[in-house]
Amino acid sequence: MAPQAGSLVGHTDTMTGRFNKSFTQQEPIPEAAIEAAVAVLRSGQLHRYSDASDSAGPTALLEQRFAQYLDLPFALACASGGYALSIALHAAGVEPGDQVLCNGFTLAPVAGALHSVAAAPVWVETTPGLTIDLDHLAHCIRTSEARFLLLSCMRGHMPDMERLLQICDEQDICLVEDCAHTLGAAWDGRRSGTFGSVACFSTQSYKHINSGEGGLLATSDPDIMAKAILYSGSYMLYDRHSAAPEPAAFEPYIYTTPNYSGRMDHLRAAVLLPQLEQLDANIERWNRRYRIIEAILASSSAVALEPRSTREFYVGSSIQFRLPTWPAEAIACFRDRCSLRGVVLKWFGEERPRGYTSRYDHWQFFAPESETTHPSEAVLLPQTTEILSTLLDMRIPLTFSEADCERVATIIAEEIHLATSATEQPHGR
Repeated sequence: MAPQAGSLVGHTDTMTGRFNKSFTQQEPIPEAAIEAAVAVLRSGQLHRYSDASDSAGPTALLEQRFAQYLDLPFALACASGGYALSIALHAAGVEPGDQVLCNGFTLAPVAGALHSVAAAPVWVETTPGLTIDLDHLAHCIRTSEARFLLLSCMRGHMPDMERLLQICDEQDICLVEDCAHTLGAAWDGRRSGTFGSVACFSTQSYKHINSGEGGLLATSDPDIMAKAILYSGSYMLYDRHSAAPEPAAFEPYIYTTPNYSGRMDHLRAAVLLPQLEQLDANIERWNRRYRIIEAILASSSAVALEPRSTREFYVGSSIQFRLPTWPAEAIACFRDRCSLRGVVLKWFGEERPRGYTSRYDHWQFFAPESETTHPSEAVLLPQTTEILSTLLDMRIPLTFSEADCERVATIIAEEIHLATSATEQPHGR
């Protein structure tokens, strides 16, 4: 039986109690990164093109190491992941008015990148496993004029990449990968970010390596990389990029590519280099924590947790679960009760955007004013809307111990039990 909102009101925290750690507190920046950052500050040379020495500065070195990590020839460091997406779309050839396929389940910066290049999104349905619906993708390709797919592996969930590539290849679709949540993830042993024409990553504080803000773009296509470097604001200093194509690759684009000034600086690159070396070890730590939480939540019959494919190597830096039989009022009350006990959950069923959480039907900046007056009138993806209406999302910071993760998951399970038990009592609690 689905709980009612009122069934959560008034109970006392008599079970596990309250969790008192922050869900937004990151681990300290490694000492090696702090020392490297101090060295940059002492040099006074923060701009990536101000390095007076003949050796590559921290930003060019980060690009080189990142390209090696992905086993790709080219990489570019940017001011943010959203900026990287924007210039990736430009460099891939998206023109104003072009239709671009994209997951209906993604975050606002992805929509912002599409808007920044004046693209027209063609939203694609989401599966219960929170990946792009490949059957609907094939339908949207047939029924639209789109020749680009911006694939967002939202919250680290990768679709069947073999089938997705087959669909794209058969229909001549250019694949741009948004890998903000999949740095270090893989499908059949192939790293996320190496499937498409170009891929973008984020180094914002809540991603897998942390520079506050920042992004990285990677590709094996010399033309895309040459244009991206020029778009990023290299002036005519592209020869200072060590993970870049030969100078001849830039010649066709020198006079036709505007400077959008979105470079990463040496300070952020210096902070990121040691973290990149620690990434794989941190992924193991995340995944141990993820599995602890997953096991406890999966024991509740009210929770829908889709199994991850054995072909997917994921990074468990967050976890998502659904309460598919619960009404909106009960989910809102459950989220608030968890919050009172120190467990912070985000809910994608909100009518209005809240904090970092919004969804495709909130992004009305794409639609002409005459087409809609309220987000609820623009529901285009019934399956995605239904899934998101009961979807909850939780960060898993590495500042949490494995015991912390067990306690957090137990609090969630207790609140679910209290909600469903109260519903079964004829006179409430």
